Amino acid sequence: MYAEERQQTIAALVADRGRVSVTALAEEFGVTTETVRRDLAVLERAGMLRRVHGGAVPAGALTYVETALGERHGTRSEQKRKMAAAALDLLPAPDGSLLLDGGSSTAALAEILPSDRRLLVATHSVPIAARLAAAPGVDLHVLGGRVRGITQCAVGERAVATLADLRVDVVFLGTNGMTPEHGFTTPDEAEASVKRAMIRAAQKVVVLADSSKLGREHLVRFATPADVDVLVTDAEAAPADLARLEDAGIEVVVA
Repeated sequence: MYAEERQQTIAALVADRGRVSVTALAEEFGVTTETVRRDLAVLERAGMLRRVHGGAVPAGALTYVETALGERHGTRSEQKRKMAAAALDLLPAPDGSLLLDGGSSTAALAEILPSDRRLLVATHSVPIAARLAAAPGVDLHVLGGRVRGITQCAVGERAVATLADLRVDVVFLGTNGMTPEHGFTTPDEAEASVKRAMIRAAQKVVVLADSSKLGREHLVRFATPADVDVLVTDAEAAPADLARLEDAGIEVVVA
């Protein structure tokens, strides 16, 4: 395969997978890692991708642009339903407590919380709170604060201060991006502050994130791999990416 053909194929893989690693590409094409790095440099100069530590991501992957909640609810819905079903095994025992972060993946979990198990559920998400307000078996606590229209979640000092006084069994978080090297990221600092406070409030930290989030980095990091106990993702995630997350100490559940 000529260099130009290999580079075109690499660009297509980055667009399809969301992230590729240098070592995986070297094995796939039977070339050295140095050759792959030169290919990535050529493609980055052409604006076709962005190099990151250990590999490459799409050119627009590192961003502060945020997708509205309504748009996210309509994407990858089947994967999110499967992830939510898998996350049921991570719920606390009856009379346990949990935090639900805002987002479409955590909303999918809220939709199927068991009705035969008493649970204390705290959330800063207006849509999730509305869904659980009359749910049988749920003792609902809503965190206050300024509500961001784009995510429909309460943020700010009031939400963070309330979380400082809480201690729950498990938190289920969403994320906009994640990499084994940098961790878990989101475009907004206020959202990141609440997520950090949720992590501090929980004995166990679970992230629900479909495979499109793998390899993406956003403006603000809210967790390192060491902060997260379990990642629940879908079967489209690249095995090499999941192996690297496991090497970083995260238990990976594939739905």
